[in-house]
Amino acid sequence: MIEAILAVVRRRSAALVARDAAELRAVHHPDFRFTTPRGDVRDLEAYIAGNTGGALVWRAQDLVAPELVVAGEVAVLTGVMHDEFERAGEPGAHDMHVTFVFVERAGEWVVLAGHAGPPA
Repeated sequence: MIEAILAVVRRRSAALVARDAAELRAVHHPDFRFTTPRGDVRDLEAYIAGNTGGALVWRAQDLVAPELVVAGEVAVLTGVMHDEFERAGEPGAHDMHVTFVFVERAGEWVVLAGHAGPPA
């Protein structure tokens, strides 16, 4: 189970780097909500649009020191995400505390909610 959830995290990160909207939809629950480090809350479509188009381009994303708690069909993952990106053509990197909530849907784990911040 832990490996299955970590595999979803890797798929999600790879989809961000690839700017792959279809894969992002596949690994997230339709009712997904994400809270940005600035406190903005986005639904799935706003999250995908903000990460596949526009000035933000992900170059790499790696989860560091993940911790996972599972309670039935719900799992909570915490850790630090190392991000490498470009914003409006300017390269950047940071380490950000993250929390992701996973639920089991049709025998597969998908991300229901996420939160990034504060910086690590």
